[in-house]
Amino acid sequence: MSEQRARKLRQLVYSIQTKPSFSAGWAKTQCRDFAPAYVTRVLKQLTQAGHLVETKDNKETMYHWRLDPAHSVDHWIDRQVHGDQIKQSPVSDRPREQLLNDGAAGLTDAQLLAILIRVGVQGESAVQAGRRIAQRFGEARLAALCEASLHELRDITRAIRKDSYCQVMAGIELGRRIAALRDDKPSIPIRIRGSDDAVHYCIQKFSRLATDAKQEEFHIVTLDTQHGPIHTHCITVGTLDASLVHPREVFRPAIRDSASAILLVHNHPSGDPTPSREDHAVTDRLVKVGELIGIRVLDHIIVAKERGHSIMAGR
Repeated sequence: MSEQRARKLRQLVYSIQTKPSFSAGWAKTQCRDFAPAYVTRVLKQLTQAGHLVETKDNKETMYHWRLDPAHSVDHWIDRQVHGDQIKQSPVSDRPREQLLNDGAAGLTDAQLLAILIRVGVQGESAVQAGRRIAQRFGEARLAALCEASLHELRDITRAIRKDSYCQVMAGIELGRRIAALRDDKPSIPIRIRGSDDAVHYCIQKFSRLATDAKQEEFHIVTLDTQHGPIHTHCITVGTLDASLVHPREVFRPAIRDSASAILLVHNHPSGDPTPSREDHAVTDRLVKVGELIGIRVLDHIIVAKERGHSIMAGR
């Protein structure tokens, strides 16, 4: 189908490129094999692309070649047929090939988006879709892309479907997590020497709980004899309740890690880190059990969007 369309356009254009200036009527006479409406549409497209200049002469529409058609129209025909489809573009213009040859750092935002979108739709390639999204958000608003809904991106480009939307969002989230690991790793305390260190560590280590979690999660951090973190363990997901946070489930991984102490950590999806009565009850119960088995509960940290809070600070 693409080759047939290209042949049709070439036949029409080659028929009218013999004269530097011509009328619309003459063009239709020269191109009798084509419907007059089709000839008119192609003339308009050549004018919009800057190859022709349209004027009026005694109510007759006249066209003048602005560029040498022998050297410029072939490229225009190719773009009309293939658009910016990646498979039809030169290898040097394909984002995936550029990434493989030069690395991802050299790609524009639009090219990176095109790779994530992968496949375009009829009339709009992944490259065009990437450009549309990059232009709409721009450098200043690019961070807001992670909050865009499927419908918002669909309003920008038809090439965004459920699968391509998921790919874009997954790429953003993976990049965010990697960046967080790179940024946070050097600043996370390697020893928990008090409540300030505990809060700082948990805010960094459990940032996902503070920003993304929709329900409460209860975790522990096992610590060695120098109070250095060993591992983190998720204990329960759901509303924090003393009857659900069983000491056996809390201390089992601590014993397995040969921990000397543990940090208790949970989140408040509401964003307010103020501890509840139940938070204090869970803390008191686990502190007592820890004293019995010789594994100290060093602190209980609540993480929320705004800040972290130590339940045991000042006790």
